[in-house]
Parts: sequence; structure tokens; C-alpha cells
Amino acid sequence: MTRLVIFDCDGTLTDGQAAVCRAMDLAFAESSLPAPDPHQVRRIVGLSLPQAVARLAPAADAATLAHAVDAYKSAFRAARLDGSLHEPLFPGMGELVRSLHARGWDLAVATGKSDRGTRSTLATHGLLACFASLQTADRHPSKPHPAMLLAALAETGTDTADAVMVGDTVYDMEAARAAGVRAIGVAWGYHEAHELLAAGASAVAATAAELEDLIHATTAT
Repeated sequence: MTRLVIFDCDGTLTDGQAAVCRAMDLAFAESSLPAPDPHQVRRIVGLSLPQAVARLAPAADAATLAHAVDAYKSAFRAARLDGSLHEPLFPGMGELVRSLHARGWDLAVATGKSDRGTRSTLATHGLLACFASLQTADRHPSKPHPAMLLAALAETGTDTADAVMVGDTVYDMEAARAAGVRAIGVAWGYHEAHELLAAGASAVAATAAELEDLIHATTAT
């Protein structure tokens, strides 16, 4: 039997909050847009970049939004090249990924990041080889659309009953629900535990150790 865990990236595996806020500030400044509220920036993490920028600047025209998207990508790329990009793993998450992989689980990522950004982030932490499927915003509509999850299921040959989605936002929980996959939330990301539960999470883990127990319990049957 194939067993699959689909992880979100930012806010679930890695803490990219500072990097996201900095890149968004630079992008908005370069696009002559008012600086975005940092709280609102954190709330849109999990959406694909064009949707995130549009939510932060609802009055901007299409050309300005497109410019801000490109400026954000450039800011993130520059930070990665100059070594200033800092996206640490949340405590215990590297060990959890390696443990599941060693036990024979298939692992996937479903993220609003780009292919390049996702691969770079996972490779930086030595985790890229643990993942059988990487689904990103480069090839799919933004969560909560279930396309990323459905692609991960198809690529690994996993039935919905044998898969679980792990994420930190309501977009992750809603995507899981739309795909017919169980969902587990994490309490260290961008949305509150009560929001995740209301959006369809079966439980919300407070630590990586608790998350591992929930993953095994969720797929025990």
C-alpha cells in the first residue's frame, strides 16, 4: 500500500516569514504601491504569488500587479544569490521528513512557491531526495484549488484514503477537503488553530513530534 504525506512548504516545513515580508516590501516599493501591512502579508502566505499580490493591493491595475509580482521574484532571487535568504526549518521538521521517508512513506510538497524556489529550499536543508513529488505554482492554480494535491496523488499512485495533507493555512485545509484527502494542521504557521479546524483539519499539531503521531494515527486504518 502506498502511503502519502503532502506537505505545504512556507509556514509548515520552513519559516520564511521574514524573507516573504522583506521581498513584498521591496516589490511594493518598486511598483509605487503603499507598503503592505505585515499582518496581511502573513495572512496571504500559502496563496500563489499573483493571487497574494492582488489581495494585498486590490485597487491596483493589472500592469502594476504584474510588475509587483516580477519585482517580488527578483527580490527573492537576489536574496538567494547574495546569501541573505533565511528560510530555517521549523523545529523537528527535518527529522520528521527523514523519519517518514526512511519508513517507506511517499512524500510530496504542494506549495505556492515556484519550482526553482521549492527545489532550492529543500536542497538547502538536504531534504530534496526525500520527496517523490513536487507540485508548485508554476504548473497549477493556487490553493485552495485541489490541483496540486490531485497531481501528487496521481504521480505517486496513491488513493485518497491513504493520503494526508499537512499545512498551516485554511487554503491547505480547503484544498485537502476539495481533493478528498484528510488534513492535519500545524500550529506554528500563519493561520490560527481554530481557523484550521473550521476549514476542515482533523487535528492541529503543536509540535513535530505530535504531528508524527497524528500522521500515523490518521492513516492507521
